[in-house]
Amino acid sequence: MDKITTPSSPTILGGNEAEIRKALARFEAIPVDWDLSSEPPAPKRAQQRTIAQAVSLAGPGTFLGKAQRRITLKPTELEGWWFNRSDLSESLPVGVSIHNVWTTGDIVSNIVLRSGSPHNYIRMVEHIIALRLGLDVDNLIIEMDSGDPPLFDSGSLDLVNALHEAGRVDVDQPVSYVTVKEPVMIGGPGGSFLMIHPALPGETALTLDCAVHFKTAIGLQRIQFPLNQDLFQYGSEARTNTSVAKMFYCRTIGKLFADIRNLGYNRNNVLIAGRWGYYNQPRLIHNHKSLEAVWHRAVLDLVAALALIEKGRLAGHVTSYKAGHRLDVELVQKLYKHDLIVPVPGVSD
Repeated sequence: MDKITTPSSPTILGGNEAEIRKALARFEAIPVDWDLSSEPPAPKRAQQRTIAQAVSLAGPGTFLGKAQRRITLKPTELEGWWFNRSDLSESLPVGVSIHNVWTTGDIVSNIVLRSGSPHNYIRMVEHIIALRLGLDVDNLIIEMDSGDPPLFDSGSLDLVNALHEAGRVDVDQPVSYVTVKEPVMIGGPGGSFLMIHPALPGETALTLDCAVHFKTAIGLQRIQFPLNQDLFQYGSEARTNTSVAKMFYCRTIGKLFADIRNLGYNRNNVLIAGRWGYYNQPRLIHNHKSLEAVWHRAVLDLVAALALIEKGRLAGHVTSYKAGHRLDVELVQKLYKHDLIVPVPGVSD
């Protein structure tokens, strides 16, 4: 692990130091489209929570759009979040953990969890597990009738509303807050990077500074905010984005590949960006500019990867530039590999 010279000298966990320096300089020059730093962070909690009652909802399959897929969110006495495949009665639940990440997708970028049998997998979990950090539910069973989760026209907002509807019950276990031992950073392809700074003693807030850069109408977008339920709910409506070229590819040559042959994406549930404009109506407008892409990246992709830290809720400050699922997962893996996750000092266990 190397050091990079910045005010806080983060340890580099991966990537080329010279390229990371260039990427950091480019990132710092990006204007902030929406600074929400003054918003309150999620309040510190003493007791873990599960939901008070089960809730169920359905939608077309993500990878088999012609089939209806059902997801049921259930209370549990187990600690953590767990996926249970009802169609695989002999398989154990799959814990939401970095240890159970199988792949981040070769053609369709997504986080896939698996445990035990190769058949006991769940694809595109990021838009579900992001809710573990975004909301106040520490323990949950997510029952599915296949490994293919349903798609919704409003991002993950349907799931957020379902968990609100389910209510809460305190669990006789304390909430643990964790952070990193020291500032860390990882670089990836195309000038992407992720950086985490530790929480201050006694602080439980998770704050994010996130930027995306696409060669489409999305362009450069950057937001800064503390993670709390209101801001998470706002951002959860953001859809996955794609380019017109990728949509054309999926509908032509992509039909040759099983991974994308039956994708359930359409003009309602995905944001489609051309070189100079959008091909459907963008959402999450601020100061006459859609920030849907960066909100999706921040709350439904990045926060999902941070939710893979299964023992405790992460606190600290996370910076993301042009990163994606693969780099997100690699960072969390390296935090474990180098034993960099510690309790927040001054916070009772």
